[in-house]
Amino acid sequence: MKVVVGISGASGVIYGIRLLEELNKNNIETHLIISSIAKDIIEYETNYSVEDVEKIATYVHDENDLNAIVNSGSFKFDTAVIIPCSMKTLSSISNGYGDNVITRVGDVTLKERRQLIIVPRETPLRTVHLENMTKLSKEGAIILPAMPGFYHKPESIEEQVDFIIGKIFDIMDINNNLFTKWKQ
Repeated sequence: MKVVVGISGASGVIYGIRLLEELNKNNIETHLIISSIAKDIIEYETNYSVEDVEKIATYVHDENDLNAIVNSGSFKFDTAVIIPCSMKTLSSISNGYGDNVITRVGDVTLKERRQLIIVPRETPLRTVHLENMTKLSKEGAIILPAMPGFYHKPESIEEQVDFIIGKIFDIMDINNNLFTKWKQ
């Protein structure tokens, strides 16, 4: 399995970092793109350095290298996850504006009919944000907002983050125990 992970410039970069860690634990090949704003946010919001995050990935691509292999429809990968996804990145993908590697990957993923998971991290949402999400959903993207559940009774922020990562793994059909599944 090959997964492209785009970390864009929105609060919540820890979601992207945890996704990389868990994909790494499962020996899944990852192709990472971190936007320049996300690099600043990593340093601000977490105890990770950008270099620490890049070391988790199998491959790292510069956000401005439009010749990166992940931008080609002939490069076969299973899933692309944009996590967190800023509203700028969401809008660019929704409107077919591939001006950097993350937005181009989103575009390629949709045109090649591969699995695209978008994890928006913004609140409150404007109507245009919702419209862009709807457009992407109609094209087959999975919109998975960073909205942790509480039925598993999380006791830490880490458990809330893992809930979202577990949901992503469920969509990707990767067995996981990142959170306790709903039981009646």
